[in-house]
Amino acid sequence: MKAVRSMVLVSGDPTSLERGAQEVYHRLQEEVRQSGLSGDISLALVGDLGRSDIAPSVIVYPEAVIYGPVALSNVHYLVDEHLNKGRIAVDLQTPIHNLAGHSAWLSRRKGTLPAEQRIVLERVGKINPEDIQDYILYDGYRALGKAVIEMTPAEVIALIDRSGLKGRGGAGFPTGLKWRFVSRAGGSVKYAICNADESEPGTFKDRLILEGDPHSIIEAITIAGYAIGASEGYIYVRGEYRLAQQRLATAITQAHEMGFLGKNIFGTQFSFEIRVHSGAGAYICGEETALIESIEGKRGEPRSRPPYPTTHGLWGKPTLVNNVETLANIPAILRNGPDWFQRFGTKTSPGTKVFTILGNVNTTGVIEVPMGITLREVITIYGKGMKNNATFKLAQTGGSSGSVIPASLQDTPMDFDSYLRAGVSLGSGALLICDEDTCVVDLAKALINFFRRESCGKCNPCRIGTLRAYEILSRISEGVGSLKDLDTLQMICENLYQLSNCGLGQTSGTGTRDILTHFRAEVEAHIRLKVCPAGVCSMSGRWTASQANG
Repeated sequence: MKAVRSMVLVSGDPTSLERGAQEVYHRLQEEVRQSGLSGDISLALVGDLGRSDIAPSVIVYPEAVIYGPVALSNVHYLVDEHLNKGRIAVDLQTPIHNLAGHSAWLSRRKGTLPAEQRIVLERVGKINPEDIQDYILYDGYRALGKAVIEMTPAEVIALIDRSGLKGRGGAGFPTGLKWRFVSRAGGSVKYAICNADESEPGTFKDRLILEGDPHSIIEAITIAGYAIGASEGYIYVRGEYRLAQQRLATAITQAHEMGFLGKNIFGTQFSFEIRVHSGAGAYICGEETALIESIEGKRGEPRSRPPYPTTHGLWGKPTLVNNVETLANIPAILRNGPDWFQRFGTKTSPGTKVFTILGNVNTTGVIEVPMGITLREVITIYGKGMKNNATFKLAQTGGSSGSVIPASLQDTPMDFDSYLRAGVSLGSGALLICDEDTCVVDLAKALINFFRRESCGKCNPCRIGTLRAYEILSRISEGVGSLKDLDTLQMICENLYQLSNCGLGQTSGTGTRDILTHFRAEVEAHIRLKVCPAGVCSMSGRWTASQANG
């Protein structure tokens, strides 16, 4: 399939449509067709491009130039000058705004379109995941051969460290540093674990990798085992992922038959075995120490830390635990080198990120994009705009434990450091996009209810705090809350973060905390005015009655 040269986006928000955006879009289609550029140009009518002052506006990628307002009489000149001759249509600057500095990732794409940035999902959909020969044809197991034949374990770790790869499970901890901790831990028995217990609501990126490219995880965890000095690895898979478990088992069998697993891999002294362990449906087992407890046959409850798994993990031995997406980057980094990997993303968060997009957008699914892309760009380019031309209100990153991102932060680069500075977190990669019809009280209540039900009950802050927060939010949603409840909620969220035993409890109040920070007025309206400003929760009837009486 031929790659497009340029992507042209036309603003389709209500203001733009009122000013003739639909007609401009159809005229662009006709001009592109008449110019013989149909195979080179991708054209889409999307949502709000963020410049209502120059609506209707047109953005041309990869140059990232925005034109506007664009009238029907401007279309021929724009197509001929920019798309045909390759020059910026300088006479159409009322104004022209170059977005190249708007996002860190745009300046690093070297003229390529966002859809072409695939590292983790490079083979997904291209190969038969149950045929090792297909994987080998796409450079499969070449990285493993390079590691065990040409490099020492220390050199492998140093290469991963130089790449700047950070954990894609949500925490963003430097991968090379974690590998080094395990490699330097004492003892001759060590373990490598792939955390594939993807139980975060709205997240299914790891499932796509496991089902579409299982050999990449087999190769990656074997490389990790070699680097840290382990001879045995585990892949802990969510119990509902039956197809993923089946394909991993097939891949392990095939890798054994080809000599990529087992004794004396590639004729060296390195031997490695992998076992697949099925989870039993507990969300808590996505936490690495609870996962380890589960593999050991115990109740899935998190351990107190320190000590950490890097020194006292599976059966008390040094253990490396990495997320599926993190490991899926390893073979490509080994094959192409750290400098290649740093061409993608941002300086402090190199590489790509796999996101699942859900909610009030026209197109949902899975994407892989360079680190540093913004929410506005994700919604506009990949989500094809907001559904029904609605207004973007908020997004949640990383499933239930992720941050709630208001519209004011939609132009913040989506990388670990930028989000940290903004006081939010990137999370595991689930993007729930919400429009103006979302009630933030209902959202906070649903999120805390999830954690209330999934808490293992081991520690008081999580077991009692999530229940108490749910009770308070229920009262507020029913119109019987008080302003003092908001102070109590704030305190509970702080206690959950500071005092809970594991990441589940520590992040369970994140959504509520962010809603109180960015949408406090809307929450107060439920208390002071007994109305839901969004008009959708249980008080929407009261809101309608108030309007009627007023």
